[in-house]
Amino acid sequence: MYTFSSKLKTFSLILMVVGLLGVGYGFYSAPKDIQEVEAILASDAHGSHHEGSNSSAEAHAAAGENKVNAETEHKEHLEHVLNQLQNKPWAAFYVACIFFMLISLGVLVFYAIQQVAQAGWSPVLFRVMQGITAYLPVGSIIFFIVLILCGLQYNHLFVWLNPEVVAADKLIQAKSGYLNFPFWIIRAAIFLIGWNLYRYFSRKNCLAQDASNDDSFYKKNFNISAGFLVFFIVTESIMSWDWIMSIDPHWASTLFGWYVFASFFVSAITTICLITLYLKSRGYLEHVNTSHIHDLAKFMFGFSVFWTYLWFSQFMLIWYANIPEEITYFVTRIQVYNLPFFGAVAMNFLFPILILINTDFKRITWILLMASTVILFGHYIDFFNMIMPGTVGDQWFIGTSEIGSLLFFLGLFIYVVFTALTKVPLLAKRNPFIEESKHFHY
Repeated sequence: MYTFSSKLKTFSLILMVVGLLGVGYGFYSAPKDIQEVEAILASDAHGSHHEGSNSSAEAHAAAGENKVNAETEHKEHLEHVLNQLQNKPWAAFYVACIFFMLISLGVLVFYAIQQVAQAGWSPVLFRVMQGITAYLPVGSIIFFIVLILCGLQYNHLFVWLNPEVVAADKLIQAKSGYLNFPFWIIRAAIFLIGWNLYRYFSRKNCLAQDASNDDSFYKKNFNISAGFLVFFIVTESIMSWDWIMSIDPHWASTLFGWYVFASFFVSAITTICLITLYLKSRGYLEHVNTSHIHDLAKFMFGFSVFWTYLWFSQFMLIWYANIPEEITYFVTRIQVYNLPFFGAVAMNFLFPILILINTDFKRITWILLMASTVILFGHYIDFFNMIMPGTVGDQWFIGTSEIGSLLFFLGLFIYVVFTALTKVPLLAKRNPFIEESKHFHY
């Protein structure tokens, strides 16, 4: 049985406390009115950032524009910036919340694929996967609460939830049959409940199989895993539209569901690798060998390439077509989010390609630790790029909200996952393929 070390537990608790303090300060320091926004814009940190807007207003005034209209424009600009700055702590919290929840979901999907494929190499890792998926119920509850708060207008992350915006926007009105709060939150509840039900019953059957005299529970898991994968492939696409793409309701991409999947799926496999390496270093998982680690690294490499293929396909087709309604999505990210936008490509493609293409490197622990850290951070930045531009616009910067949210959810993830690993033995003893998995070598 695994024992949650006091040092790691203390570390996770410290991360949560420090993270909560950062999140709290982020909300506290957000401007409350346009007077505070004016003071912020006048400061050195933001003055140059908004110089163009002020110069534009002066140019209009100099050209003889009506003073009242100029003042109205200025006020509208300040209100827009106020909304963006008030969104910032919410958006930072949302990015971290959805990222860690989807990592646990990705591990659950990877586990289901192993069940349906009747894979012989992976059963020694099943309990590690189940431990990681223990975060899914916790993450789902927090995420669902955030969605409800969005619907109750505690923030402006989803502009189509604001009746005033919808009333003035014909395009959003045309989508209101789908993008409306009751239907949206019902879909979210169905998705989250469905995923968590599979997680509950698959774990229950796996544990029951250990005490069984036949393979009946394994066969049950095979059947429900096949059903879950069908359910997932439908709900994942809709989830990506609902929870991420609808942040930019004027923009759409038919590749977006696959793109989001690739991002959190490779992050999930990378997380399995990291936790497996940690447990091995602590003397656990005696039957896990370098061949198992090598296979995980191959999946990390392969899905990093897959993510890049989707990134390039989406970007190249939209950029080449140069349709104004579509290209604005990438123009904003290239002009305003240049460093994180292209930095994510370097961390999620160039780095894994250069490091993990070497077969020997896939078995060396310190190289895998380095590669895993870069990949996970790179895909966190990827989610940052997907969510932040539509919620905070050009008001982004890495501050206490972003750091605090990341630390809090990282600490919570570590605490929940490693607590779950202490509950059951780390080896699924009665799995039909467990002996093959124990002696897996190539």
